[in-house]
Amino acid sequence: MRRLRSPLGVAAVVSLAFLLFAVVLGPVIWAGDAVRTDTLALTQGPSAAHPMGTDGLGRDVLARVMVAARSTIGLALLATAVAVAGGLLLGGLPAVLGRRAGRLVNGFIGLVVAFPGLLIALVLAVVLGTGGRSAALAIGLASVPAFARLTQTLAASVAGRDFVAAARVLGVGRVRMLVRHILPNIGEPLIVQATLGAGGALLAFAALSFLGLGVQAPDYDWGLLLNEGLNRVYLNPAAALAPGIAVVLAGLAFNVLGEFAAQVFGGRAAVARPSGRSARPVPGDALTVTGLRVSYGDAVPVKDVSFTVAPGERVGIVGESGSGKSLTALAVSGLVEPPGVVSGSIASGETAMVFQDPMTSLNPALRVGTQLAEVARVHGRLARRAAWERAVTRLDDVHIAAAARVAAQYPHELSGGMRQRAMIAMGLMGGPRVIIADEPTTALDVTVQKQILDLLREVSSTTGAAILLISHDLAVVAQLCSRVLVMYAGVIVEDLTVERLLAGPAHPYTRALLASVPDMAADRSLPLATIPGRMPSPADPAAGCPFAPRCERADEHCREELPALEAGVRCWHPVDRPVASDAVRAGESGRDDLRVNGVGS
Repeated sequence: MRRLRSPLGVAAVVSLAFLLFAVVLGPVIWAGDAVRTDTLALTQGPSAAHPMGTDGLGRDVLARVMVAARSTIGLALLATAVAVAGGLLLGGLPAVLGRRAGRLVNGFIGLVVAFPGLLIALVLAVVLGTGGRSAALAIGLASVPAFARLTQTLAASVAGRDFVAAARVLGVGRVRMLVRHILPNIGEPLIVQATLGAGGALLAFAALSFLGLGVQAPDYDWGLLLNEGLNRVYLNPAAALAPGIAVVLAGLAFNVLGEFAAQVFGGRAAVARPSGRSARPVPGDALTVTGLRVSYGDAVPVKDVSFTVAPGERVGIVGESGSGKSLTALAVSGLVEPPGVVSGSIASGETAMVFQDPMTSLNPALRVGTQLAEVARVHGRLARRAAWERAVTRLDDVHIAAAARVAAQYPHELSGGMRQRAMIAMGLMGGPRVIIADEPTTALDVTVQKQILDLLREVSSTTGAAILLISHDLAVVAQLCSRVLVMYAGVIVEDLTVERLLAGPAHPYTRALLASVPDMAADRSLPLATIPGRMPSPADPAAGCPFAPRCERADEHCREELPALEAGVRCWHPVDRPVASDAVRAGESGRDDLRVNGVGS
């Protein structure tokens, strides 16, 4: 309802009312006047009886324009429906067909898109023959390639997401994959494009009728009326002006509806929310996660994750690629997209998210300060000037020199380190209780890495915000965090302090991760240590401990029953013998250039 009260919302309501009035009531109210001839007013100009004058047979031009609204708008919508149906079919074929056939379809779409749509419509109109429906079909078919290209591009962007991969692992067929998993997730931009395309179809249809390839006498539409009016434009200009105004107003109405649809659908956050989510954390904690579970159908990449983070505490989450680190962070932030289903309880205050690549997180078309100020305007309800001043202040807080000048720049004008600082400043705009940093230093060189880590530590100390750091780099985690959560196959296998990590963890998986960290004393003639085997698929979880197939200490008990997380470790046979790690100790002392080999992001 708030959007309907905005200027664009009011314009959309007025536009819809205008279209409905013209289509539904136009032929009812003016049907008689449209066919009644007045021999005393042949080609008469505007008058009280005929506001837009009459045609060559003395018929009222305004009445004929209003009666023609139903056929003109109806056939334009028919053309739009043909374009949408054909575009969905042609654009979705590459996702259904094999790779070779899909490339042929993509090549055909690219070839046809290169030709002007109106030229294709003219050729098809000649081939299909004259008439209203033939012209609508011609315009619809000519618009199919552009709609198919949009569908193809959107489908390709969705096809690489995790939930599609999970469905593919489950054996979902290609057709069902398209209908069930891909099309529902690209429907919103397609709806917006269809609404905007209806205005273009209306104009193209009027053009064909104006050229004599559309509606034929004795039927008539706005294009045909415009043609008739131009023949007598010097005798009665209003006769040509009336259908032209109708085409312009209807086209604008469709465009306004499209813009409103873009605002409604584009502004909607289609994210999966966990059940039992509370607004505030447990007293004394900045973040409380209990029984967190993220599922995509039968695949459950995160299951039964529980932990707490105290105010000002810095906690790291580590693990191999696919262990569920980033998905846990997205679930905590409420950013898991459908068809992902989040359950469990997540209690937190204001949460900020710092992503791995700030270049893709910042909008390249907007100035840095504008993007930061938007946070204050939306969440803090600040005025434009006050929001901008806060954005400059936050940029200064993260030690960006000449913050006012940087705020007026675009993201491409900043270095990688400055963009990451800007992202941290954006997170501070709302006064967050928790800052989630997902691989914030991976794309940076080691010098800038240390600066960003120092900045995160400073922000946590000065604001009291807790930090949840997602990283594959144990050295980085040891340098910034005081506590580490180790994840494997969607569960937390160990919760330990950094001191315990340095002295020697209890879980075999954590020890294997440490063993894969090279140190200065390592024999460079030997291959790097790796963890044999592979992590189990989320769609086919192991019955017992998920690490059992790769663990040298595993027995039948491990393979049959999953141990509980007790005393900070989820293992039936924890290791008590301490093992020091020179590499991680080096990381704690500032040597950030060490990486965990064999451990993905």
